[in-house]
Amino acid sequence: MILTYYWPPSGGSGVQRWMYFAKHLKQLGWEPIVITVDENKASYSVFDTSLNSEVNNIRVIKTKTREPLQWYSILTTGSKQKGIPQGEIKKKSILGKLAAFIRGNFFIPDARVGWVPFALQAARKTIIEKGIKQIITTGPPHSSHLIGLQLQKEFSLEWFVDFRDPWSDLFYNQDLYRLPRAASKDLKLEKEVLLAASGVITTVGGVLHANLESKAPNQKFYNIPNGYDAELMDAVVAEKENDVFHVVYTGLLTRNQSYTTVFNILNELAINQSIRLSLAGNISSDIIEEIKDRFANIDVIYKGYLSHREAIHLMKSAHVLLNFIFVGAQTQMISGKILEYLATEVPLLSIGKSDSDAAKFIEQGSASVMFEVEDTESIRVFIEQVQSKKGRLKNKFPKIDQWSRSNLTRRLIEEVLS
Repeated sequence: MILTYYWPPSGGSGVQRWMYFAKHLKQLGWEPIVITVDENKASYSVFDTSLNSEVNNIRVIKTKTREPLQWYSILTTGSKQKGIPQGEIKKKSILGKLAAFIRGNFFIPDARVGWVPFALQAARKTIIEKGIKQIITTGPPHSSHLIGLQLQKEFSLEWFVDFRDPWSDLFYNQDLYRLPRAASKDLKLEKEVLLAASGVITTVGGVLHANLESKAPNQKFYNIPNGYDAELMDAVVAEKENDVFHVVYTGLLTRNQSYTTVFNILNELAINQSIRLSLAGNISSDIIEEIKDRFANIDVIYKGYLSHREAIHLMKSAHVLLNFIFVGAQTQMISGKILEYLATEVPLLSIGKSDSDAAKFIEQGSASVMFEVEDTESIRVFIEQVQSKKGRLKNKFPKIDQWSRSNLTRRLIEEVLS
């Protein structure tokens, strides 16, 4: 049984990890049962109905929830989705600061903790009816792990905790105005979960692994990273235009990412040649307008939120792909998007810590680099190198098939579930 808040038709990166695990577990003879939240009640920032087809043969139980994020979103933006925080805490307004304080001090561990009682009720019934012996909880939201903690107390279960991102050490927790009592309670819950679980799964080793191990030194830890859909990657074909240098960024883009340096360089280069910057994902209109105004030499096109297939097509049409690691999270994660970028064989320019786990991973590619934002000369040289070989430079990554979703599911079975 998999307990996950994010599930199709939710879009975004959070949904894909366990959507694909469930899909391939089913193909490999397992019978996953998913407990999730009703999408009509959930605080999903984006939707991607195309993902429903990936898991249409998986048994899914959807529950009610009780949470404040939709009301906050309506108050701040007039929309149920647009104002749901992602990747940054908005603190410019008094309302934003108040919302951050309430979120950080009254909803522990997170603002989706209201899902816990509903999921517990559905999980108890399913465990009894189906004789479930293994469960997995995945976070964020890390309140999902409180469901597993309670179920383990009530039933004889093997319970695995999946950390897609850090919990108490998550980079934007420092912006939630947390009082010492709230921070202490959050850390206590995290340690209780880590110590009680049968095993802990993380998406990346290094600092994240070490931080969690320090809180539960005798726990079993497994590193099962994010991956890419090999079938989809092979199926999507995209032509590259020769009369324009096409730069692509997909995913969440916030002011907590260092993107201006790269765009400045592109804007200077665009004086003498045609450069198109395609942006796709959940990006605020303020950021889009800022980019268009500040970097007027570039042909900036905002595609909006694309389906997963459409996003892969856009990536493959690029001459170079951009990635910006969240400031404060440079050592904490290697996203599934990076794996998809690498699988396209398109050159990759990433901005972040050059000595991080993500940098060491990315730089295994033949045309993929991680530069510090201050290293403007190296950034410019790399862009010009790619530009001079427009369309002919391939980014070959060693043994990329090891990172396919199907092969990672086999690892999950062999290392964790069996």
